[in-house]
Amino acid sequence: MAAPALLSLIERSGLSTWIRETDSLFGFYFILLFHNIGLALAVGSSVFVGLRLLGVAPELPVEPLKRFFIIMWAGAWISAVSGVFLLIAYPTKALTNPVFYIKLTLVGIGVWIMIRIEHVVFGDTDLSEAVKMAKGKSLAGWSFVVWVSAITAGRLLAYTFRYLVYGHPG
Repeated sequence: MAAPALLSLIERSGLSTWIRETDSLFGFYFILLFHNIGLALAVGSSVFVGLRLLGVAPELPVEPLKRFFIIMWAGAWISAVSGVFLLIAYPTKALTNPVFYIKLTLVGIGVWIMIRIEHVVFGDTDLSEAVKMAKGKSLAGWSFVVWVSAITAGRLLAYTFRYLVYGHPG
């Protein structure tokens, strides 16, 4: 099956049509809301931990911040699941847009940095606070750059698409 035919098939599915066209409160905008809540949980917690690793609030010990990874991972999963539903709603819009692939790449890098911080900074409880800070500082800085770039790419998706649905220019 050719890619355009697959995109058209997805768009004609009951789920895709319902997400796009329903008057229900639980349609597209509800899913988008959950996508943004997940983003806020994942990135917001990451920023909080990152700021501490960059030296903000030095009176706050680093080790208890490990608990924020539960929130980060919950947010990441909420964003991932809701993102799949948003993709099902408009597969042509996303999959024909190079910015979508940039966003996914940046999200992948952001998640990789989250994993690195979790393992490098919080994986060894025997490390001193100073060593944890030193190991996490560069990762925290890169995390900010990557998440801001991913969010920017995500916002640009609303304005850079060529086709909204298969066969219909935006």
